[in-house]
Amino acid sequence: MESMAGAVVGREREQEVLAGFVRDPAGRALLLRGDAGVGKSALLEHTVRLASGGGYRVIRAAGVETESELPFAGLHQFLYPLLPCVEELDEARRRAVEVVFGRSGSAPPSVMGLGTAVLDLLALAASRNPLLLLLDDGQWLDASSTQVCGFVGRRLAGIPVKLVVGLRSGVPSGFDTAALSELPVGPLSEAASGQLLDTHHAGLGPRIRRLVLEEAQGNPLALLELPSYVRGTERRRDLDSVFGYTGVPLSQRLQHVYGARIVSCGAAVRAELLRGALDGAGAGMAADRTRGTRYRMVDVGEAAACGLLDVDPLRGDYVFRHPLVRSTVVQTATPDERRAAHGALAHLHRDDLERRAAHLAAATVDPDEEVACALEAAAESATRRGGAVAAVAWLSRAAELSGSPKERSRRLGDAAYIAGHSGLLGQAQQLIHSETGSGDHDSPASVVASGYAALFEDGDVRSSRRQVVAAIEGIRDAGVRGPDDVLTRLVDLLLVIDQYAGDAVTWERAHELLASLGDSVSSRSRIYQDAWGDVVRRGAGLHERVERAFTGLRRPEPWDITRLGVAAYHVDTLSQYRQRIQRAVDREVETGAVADAMTMLHLIMLDQIAVGEWDEAERTGRYCLEVTTTHRHALFVHHTRAYLGLLAALRGDTGRARESQATVDAWARPRGVGFLTQIAAATGTAAALAEGDYEAAYLHASGITPPGVFTPYAHQASRTLLDLVESAVRTGRLEEARRHAAAAQDAGLPRISPRLALITYGALAMTAPDTAEAHRMYHRAETHPAAFHFPFELARIRLAHGTRVRHSQGRGAARRALLLAVEAFERLGASTWADRARAELHAAGGPQRTASADLAVLTWQERRIADLAAGGLTNKEIGERLHLSPRTVSSHLYRAFPKLGITSRAALRDALGRLPGGREG
Repeated sequence: MESMAGAVVGREREQEVLAGFVRDPAGRALLLRGDAGVGKSALLEHTVRLASGGGYRVIRAAGVETESELPFAGLHQFLYPLLPCVEELDEARRRAVEVVFGRSGSAPPSVMGLGTAVLDLLALAASRNPLLLLLDDGQWLDASSTQVCGFVGRRLAGIPVKLVVGLRSGVPSGFDTAALSELPVGPLSEAASGQLLDTHHAGLGPRIRRLVLEEAQGNPLALLELPSYVRGTERRRDLDSVFGYTGVPLSQRLQHVYGARIVSCGAAVRAELLRGALDGAGAGMAADRTRGTRYRMVDVGEAAACGLLDVDPLRGDYVFRHPLVRSTVVQTATPDERRAAHGALAHLHRDDLERRAAHLAAATVDPDEEVACALEAAAESATRRGGAVAAVAWLSRAAELSGSPKERSRRLGDAAYIAGHSGLLGQAQQLIHSETGSGDHDSPASVVASGYAALFEDGDVRSSRRQVVAAIEGIRDAGVRGPDDVLTRLVDLLLVIDQYAGDAVTWERAHELLASLGDSVSSRSRIYQDAWGDVVRRGAGLHERVERAFTGLRRPEPWDITRLGVAAYHVDTLSQYRQRIQRAVDREVETGAVADAMTMLHLIMLDQIAVGEWDEAERTGRYCLEVTTTHRHALFVHHTRAYLGLLAALRGDTGRARESQATVDAWARPRGVGFLTQIAAATGTAAALAEGDYEAAYLHASGITPPGVFTPYAHQASRTLLDLVESAVRTGRLEEARRHAAAAQDAGLPRISPRLALITYGALAMTAPDTAEAHRMYHRAETHPAAFHFPFELARIRLAHGTRVRHSQGRGAARRALLLAVEAFERLGASTWADRARAELHAAGGPQRTASADLAVLTWQERRIADLAAGGLTNKEIGERLHLSPRTVSSHLYRAFPKLGITSRAALRDALGRLPGGREG
């Protein structure tokens, strides 16, 4: 594709695009995608020349297939040359970047957190010289690095940084969904192919020239390489065997060409090439001070002379001329040669847990307990870093190399358990079957694997529960005492099943069974037992236990975060942990514990609904539905639909809500998945309330729990307290409403969670016969410290308060509460509730249009951030409180200022004070 003078041949359009890309003063990202050998590397080098002439500093990186499962391996290449700038970042950004270098023991930051830190680092470096970040073979970049590069690439407009990435067509990559501009690089035209061939191989005979052009089909690498090999072939009658006219992909033919050159090298040179190929040498990567030194090929001048290697002009290291050379080196080596090379590399990386394990796994043939232990440790590390898929492979290999049948069985069980949580349910079953061999599927590990598969794939709570109970009883009867990993997994699975079943009888039996196990049940399992079952009766002091458990998670597995997050949901303290859950989702959803990531997405959505971020909740739910559908986890698909239906009901989209209600109920009811049938009933309640059909709302709510009691193990019983009370009051069932509100107080709901406290006081206010008592309870609800975190419930209570005050004290006294209710419903997007509140406000003599209608409406998030900023909090402090980055806080304020008619932060307090109701929270 290039002439001897370095000019690119036949790529006029691509050169024009690249020239405009480099000249553009704004930061930009561009993907170059094409087949192997089509000339992407030449175009990348052309871009380097353009950028160097424009004063850019060029930083190179390359994806390496053998490192595609090592988190941040690729990102490290980009950031290593910028190490001197890292120290100039603030502490939070520096900590985030140091995770990439393995210098920090902190949990990996979220994509947003790390991406923001990288953006700041690039901006700092580019303030001295504009930067060109060049990535070749981007399809092999590890998932963690790809996500961060995509995040950064979409946000370069404001800084003088260019990112250009070469990608191989036909190879899936995280860049496929990165929404970055793309420049396709196709085959050369016939004329350009002839020009390139004649430039580099003048004097070819007509027959050979025609054969080369036909075989190359416009692929520049083939045009450059094939003629030399063909001319060096002594027996021209063997041309057919050289090209192999059998429809073999072009890359295979080129590997054959490289293979001949590799074989011609001496044994010592081939060994050097093999070690370099297996370790990613020559991929544009420098020595890594914290993760060991990458193999550096020496004494390979012979390989360079025959065109297999080039010399990196910056470092002077030998580099492979093309990725196909590396592939061919590996494929032409014998198994013994590859094992010897892996053994040498394992020694080189003896201080890098995961990289050493990867090489040991490939180097070892016979059972070796020491190697198996190293692989097990690497799997544990990978699981915590969001690489559960790699962990399954390492544990499977560790089982093969185990020194005893007991250790083999244990490691296969661990691999199956992680595979189940990674969404690899079929692989989990296969691992267990390979362990049992005889078809005995009753081992505890087999029950765990098959139980999760039956539950996730089809919502089978009945047969899976029978198997799990039998396995637990078998372990108990065998006399196991004290903590046991397999027993803990079975207990936690039983609790998951019973949570979804939502059946009082099975829960009571579970309590009896777990009581018989005594201290063998872990403290965290006891938290799940109390939170997931009946929080009304077992929730006292639970939120403190959840908080202590979260604090005690030093090196948590993803399922630990998920299960404690579910417990936090039941006591309405999710907001405390959302940032941690979001980081875990970012880490797990691609190559980690994707089944846990599905539940984490549910938790994030639930917290977004609770705090009034309904647009964000809708997006989270849609994304979760896509993930669950892709993995064919029917239980999670319908669980997600249930939450989307409930959100639709709250927003007044009753048609979509009832469609979701019917779909979820029809799937869940025959299977006995009571958790979902209760959400469906709650959706029906919310939809009826949104329409003002209080009779239907009462029927739905009382179907969840009768007035005056909270049905045991019905998780929606306490959550629909306000719905049942309000619908009962509105339909004239005052006695039932008062009985239910009193039952909430008697059950101690305010002590269990902040949301239950808010709605209990609201229910008591709605049902108080005495006006003074009602006012006292409304005041207690509206001034509760956590009220601002539950804006929908707070707005409903204010609407009821304003309505009662209008009838008892006159129109003027009611306006403030009604104004606040209208504004909250409008911000949330609860259209039918906003209409009802506006009607009450108008009846109270208030304006027909609120300030929200006169001004461009502040979103709920903008209002929250503006209130906190007016209170004197910095962007960083607001971000920590609301689980946002300071950059996001700044952008929200930037959008809020013109809506409020102000230009500075100092004017916020007065501007918010001019809105009806003044400032809140």
